[in-house]
Amino acid sequence: MKSYTKFILRRIFYMILTLFIIASITFFLMNLLPGTPFNAEDKLSPEQIAMMNERYGLNDPIIVQYFRYIGGMLVGDLGVSFQFNNTPVVDLIGNRIGPSIQLGLQALVVGTVIGVIFGVVSAMYRNTWLDSSLTFLSILGQSIPNFVFAVLLQLVFAVWLNWFPIALWSDGFASTVLPTVALCISPLANSARFMRTEMVDVLNSDYIELARAKGLSQMAVSFKHGLRNAMIPILTILGPLAVALMTGSMVVENIFAIPGIGEQFVKSITTNDYSTIMGVTMLYSLGLCLILLIVDVLYGIVDPRIRISSEGGD
Repeated sequence: MKSYTKFILRRIFYMILTLFIIASITFFLMNLLPGTPFNAEDKLSPEQIAMMNERYGLNDPIIVQYFRYIGGMLVGDLGVSFQFNNTPVVDLIGNRIGPSIQLGLQALVVGTVIGVIFGVVSAMYRNTWLDSSLTFLSILGQSIPNFVFAVLLQLVFAVWLNWFPIALWSDGFASTVLPTVALCISPLANSARFMRTEMVDVLNSDYIELARAKGLSQMAVSFKHGLRNAMIPILTILGPLAVALMTGSMVVENIFAIPGIGEQFVKSITTNDYSTIMGVTMLYSLGLCLILLIVDVLYGIVDPRIRISSEGGD
């Protein structure tokens, strides 16, 4: 238990260090962008732009701006959005993160559950027409970008059949169906591919052969005995997928006019809104680090054989 606690504390330390490095690199990259957030305002004269730069400290030396930003970030102050009436970035993200999280969770659950089922079925009936069909669908899902599926879903189910709203966030759950389906394609395809590969190996192992010899059905052998061990790699790929989905798919959110983080991120990039870009980037990074930490902890829960030795080491 002590070694496992040390492992978690070490991971937390690395997470904090990683976030600091990401914040530093992103900050200096932002300052390499041409112009300032106020150059996009055609109505402002050069004198007015200079006044705005002075007001927000953009004329200060970069190192001064850097330490000011890092100091504010440590106390939860991510600055204000230059393009949205000086709204604090924390409030801006807080107002928009809800739709992104909802869509991300729905897409992750739906895609993972269906993908795992597809992968298990493919492994159970490998080298048959069913296996070939499900494998083809998985490859297709990985090959075609989700925004292509988004447009096709709009065309078929919103324009032709008129079953769901084509865009916006105003019709309750119905508004989430099409973007959820578009976003779940990636976790579905990845889960199915990884699950099939792992299940094929697991189903050929000795303890599975012993379970078959005891007279257990193929369904019981696959889902009761094989699924748990095959879930380890799925946890690994679901970490980054969860963060990408829950923090918002930029293109899909813009296609469906969803007021989420992804749409906000696109707008902030086009207007050089430094504070918002930094805030969303740190949100992505924090989410990824937390998910990877949770995945490390879940390894020991899913497979009791995984332990952290008392001598340490990752």
